[in-house]
Amino acid sequence: MTKQLLVYETAVPVNHARHGEWSVEVGGDYGFTRNLNSVPIMAAEFARAASEYPIVFAGTNEAFMPVVIVGMRGNENLYVDDQGKWRGRYIPAFIRRYPFVFASGDDGSTLTLCIDEAFTGFNQEGRGERLFDPEGKPTSYVQNVLRFLQGYQAEFERTRAFCKKLETLDLLEPMQAEVTTNTGQFLTLAGFSALNRGRLKGLPGDTLLDMMKTDELELAFTHLHSLQNFDALKDRLAIPSAAMAEIKEEAKGSDA
Repeated sequence: MTKQLLVYETAVPVNHARHGEWSVEVGGDYGFTRNLNSVPIMAAEFARAASEYPIVFAGTNEAFMPVVIVGMRGNENLYVDDQGKWRGRYIPAFIRRYPFVFASGDDGSTLTLCIDEAFTGFNQEGRGERLFDPEGKPTSYVQNVLRFLQGYQAEFERTRAFCKKLETLDLLEPMQAEVTTNTGQFLTLAGFSALNRGRLKGLPGDTLLDMMKTDELELAFTHLHSLQNFDALKDRLAIPSAAMAEIKEEAKGSDA
């Protein structure tokens, strides 16, 4: 099966016949996100995510969704270190829900709990949390996972409605970010959109009032404020000055 939803390799429905003896050990290893340079987020996450990530909109005119940018190059996550530890204060819910995910039926009316069987913490040795109890019923751990995913799904619908509003009001425009590292490397990241502040401020008063009542106006300005965090990505790309001095010193030695 091809990779699904960015990080899921082989997501299959959770059921007792297949997973009755399986457990899940979830730790602090986020190495599975190492090749992501953006991560989807929900509207409810804007306030916390905006303190350290640029929030932009990815997709097409038919389906824009917000994402946080975590890398300036493809297949690069600047927030995960070599040991798989997350180097940010806030971890997006999209990542925290892994290895679980909801799959919807063809008509979208039913949701099925699935698990990525390729997850390294998925085991039959009893490590972590069991999926089913001796009677074959889902454990309290699975029930908590279901509640988390149900909340996530509700936020997904709210977020989708917010993005649809932005599209209807023609507030989104293509954007690209440009940074120059302290080594002189020029990087450009494109393929996403951002709000046009002028168009937002030029909306009719009744529309702005409606957006304020639904918190959509606050979300819009939180997104715009977060764009300054591209500077933080530049800092993460930079080689520490001490390391740079060491490199230069080694270069001098080799020239001699």
